[in-house]
Amino acid sequence: MTTNADRKRPGRPPGTSDTRDRILECARELFARNGITNTSIRSIAAGAGVDPALVHHYFGTKTQLFAAAIEIPIDPMSIIGPLKEVPVDQLGRALPSLLLPLWDSELGKGFIATLRSILAGSDVSMVRSFLQDLIATEVGGRVDDPPGSGRVRVQFVASQLVGIVMARYILELEPFKSLPVEQIVDTVAPNLQRYLTGELPQFSGD
Repeated sequence: MTTNADRKRPGRPPGTSDTRDRILECARELFARNGITNTSIRSIAAGAGVDPALVHHYFGTKTQLFAAAIEIPIDPMSIIGPLKEVPVDQLGRALPSLLLPLWDSELGKGFIATLRSILAGSDVSMVRSFLQDLIATEVGGRVDDPPGSGRVRVQFVASQLVGIVMARYILELEPFKSLPVEQIVDTVAPNLQRYLTGELPQFSGD
């Protein structure tokens, strides 16, 4: 039976909360199984039994849907997108300069809470997909010199950034927790830049 509340929401099908939850459940399953790159809005819609347009209606882009699926309060592309405009030789400073103020913000508290939940659980496949599919694809391609090194360069950077998150926000180690953002950026930027564009010991790119 159609209620008055339903009539006040033209264009939105009945059972919208169930539909949204079903889309999210299917998205989490497919992102975890196939990664972000190999998961399409169309496949998520098919799994949830809805039209692809309805997925876009609720969540916008695929990365926005991914953010909702892992319950972080910001579209990952809002961080990755601006990096496309940063010269390669400045990426080592740009990354912590963008991320640390975000992590220190109110929005960042939601990210840290999600990370705590993930670390307390056992399924890290979607975080791995985020690092490998989004970060490695968007940034790794720009620093892939010699060919095949881009992915491992990004993983070295990720290891440093994850270490900062652990020390500053999860373990809350002092005095690191209270250091000014600028001091941390100045300290880690040269090392991040070396990971991205410096000479690395020989490794297999396979």
